[in-house]
Amino acid sequence: MKDTTHWMYGVMLMIAMTCLSPLGAFADEGMWLFNDPPKQLLKDRYHFTAGDDWYLRLQRASVRFNSGGSGSFVSADGLVMTNHHVGADCLQKLSTKDRDLLEDGFHAKTLAEEIRCVDLELNVLQSIEDVTARINAAVTPAMTPAEANQARRAVMNTVEKESLDATGLRSDVVTLYHGGLYHLYRFKKYTDVRLVFAPEKGIAFFGGDPDNFEFPRYDLDICFFRVYENDKPAKIEHYLAWSAKGAGDGELIFVSGHPGRTDRLDTMAHIRFLRDKTFPNAMQKLFRREVILTAYSGESRESARRAQDDLSGVQNSRKARLGMLAGLQDPEIMGRKQAEEQRLREAAQENASRLREPIGDPWSDVAAAVKVWDGIYYDWDLLENGAAFNSKLFGIARTLVRLADESAVPNARRLREYRESNLESLKFELFSEAPIYDDLEMVTLADSLSMLVEMKGVEDPLVQKVLAGKSPREQAARLIAGTKLKSVEARKTLGQADPDTIRKSEDAMIQLAVLVDGPAREFRKTYEEQVQEPLRQAYAKLANARFAMYGTTVYPDATFTLRLAFGQVKGYEDEGEQVPPWTTLAGLYERAEEQGNQFPFELPPRWLTRKGRLNLDTPFNFVSTADIIGGNSGSPMVNRNGEIVGIIFDGNIHSLVLDFIYTEEQARAVSVHTAAILEALRKVYNADRIVKELAPGGSTKRSPGKS
Repeated sequence: MKDTTHWMYGVMLMIAMTCLSPLGAFADEGMWLFNDPPKQLLKDRYHFTAGDDWYLRLQRASVRFNSGGSGSFVSADGLVMTNHHVGADCLQKLSTKDRDLLEDGFHAKTLAEEIRCVDLELNVLQSIEDVTARINAAVTPAMTPAEANQARRAVMNTVEKESLDATGLRSDVVTLYHGGLYHLYRFKKYTDVRLVFAPEKGIAFFGGDPDNFEFPRYDLDICFFRVYENDKPAKIEHYLAWSAKGAGDGELIFVSGHPGRTDRLDTMAHIRFLRDKTFPNAMQKLFRREVILTAYSGESRESARRAQDDLSGVQNSRKARLGMLAGLQDPEIMGRKQAEEQRLREAAQENASRLREPIGDPWSDVAAAVKVWDGIYYDWDLLENGAAFNSKLFGIARTLVRLADESAVPNARRLREYRESNLESLKFELFSEAPIYDDLEMVTLADSLSMLVEMKGVEDPLVQKVLAGKSPREQAARLIAGTKLKSVEARKTLGQADPDTIRKSEDAMIQLAVLVDGPAREFRKTYEEQVQEPLRQAYAKLANARFAMYGTTVYPDATFTLRLAFGQVKGYEDEGEQVPPWTTLAGLYERAEEQGNQFPFELPPRWLTRKGRLNLDTPFNFVSTADIIGGNSGSPMVNRNGEIVGIIFDGNIHSLVLDFIYTEEQARAVSVHTAAILEALRKVYNADRIVKELAPGGSTKRSPGKS
């Protein structure tokens, strides 16, 4: 790839090697851009070379789920594989009191039985264009942060609209290196997505919360969907050939997925803010939500069904963030981060003459912006992020209020969510037929209103207006009883309304959204102009310094866009014991037996009755050194030939610090082995139609190239 940011790469590579050990040069580290993969590193370390067609095919076989997660095409007829926990959002929304797809699983034996998801959108990356020069040209040094923020938003909205009009593809400007680069990503979008197969939750999440982020693991965390076009299975050119053999010990593997967010390039001032403010605040919210959802789930079997996806998500986030926070509280890890920053400071000072322009003191600029953020953080989180209004109905109301307001102004001036290029996806979710349960809404909204009172005080003027003389529980009940937003038709009517009509609406939830919108926008304005924009400018200077000294050996932080990782299938040592890289189906039954086959180690009945059919030596779950985080769930793992050998579904407990720093000693990505998937489909589920579509010889396969 050629772009202006990589000037001096060749000149400065020697400095990088001698002064700062570029990231990824000596470890299986990196979430690499597909338009700039680490070809030289792979050649030097693993003797792997591949043409551009190899990378392009893997790119276009990879899928992003709007519900959060990754997947891949595994047949020419639009079959997509991902994790059960990624597909859980669709499974939950399709379930009813009499048909619990999340708990009991699903198997469509024919195309006619495949069920359409209500609001699932899949994105497939088609192309990447560097638009850094155009974005940066819109912002001049003479601009105030407020002016710069508006100018940057305007040009990003405009670039995306032009691309959408020209190509018909979803077009997103992605900010990389916190503002060092801007790339335009174009996606093919699928909205007719149908459920094909899901195992029971008992085997997909065997071991439950106790085994989550642990290894050894024994989970069949898979789910199959199919994309349709014109009411027929889509014909897919780029998909992954299936390896029945799967991954082998020590084998080089690649992971293509959508890691959510990392903070590896953050300054120490920024990281301390995360450690001391944002993570503790997130933990408090997760703890209280877990308590209320657990209590609600205990009321009845139906309550447990309604809350199970939300509760699982909260428990997963709680355990993940506890591990991340523990990493930030570890003096050794913080010491390593401090040393990295100090080396960069010294290198930038020593090589100042080689930089394109003086960078000043961006570390102090970040610290100043973070200080402003600290001052508004709780109000910004409560009001703009909606933490005080934990309700699907409130989220719909806010979207409708802002949709009317933002649609009344030119595209260039709109909030990013309401730009023209995003409206189709926004309305697809806004008008979803997904069920909303009044009793669950009551529990979550009442609790979040209570949190608002606790944090702001009962005498706060806005709190007084929000509660309107009632207790949090009474007001939550009034708001839910007084809204018609469960009706999709009511939403569609309001979705076409002008701002004045919206504000005159008598709908209680719309009235609440209008009430808090002004204060919320003020905190958003402060954040965008005094925090986000200064951070972008400061990090852009740091990025340019890194580019000058390291070239492209420094990959950008994750942004929930497609990245390439690599590594080896490899065990590790934990507390003096060697942990093998594999588990087997035999180990699954041993684990269930030692736990008395009791929840969450209770095997589904068919796994007990069909045990005798299985080859118990089949590898089940395995670990690798691939660099992954949340968002990578469902990512395909491929071998040198581009054949799928596994699917990412988790990381071990040691991997939870990877949001901030990579370590290869113990951190591992956890995957389901393709041999186990075939074994289960054939012998437990009799899913011959899927096996025929996947297995070699079942259909014509195209390999993504040879190494």
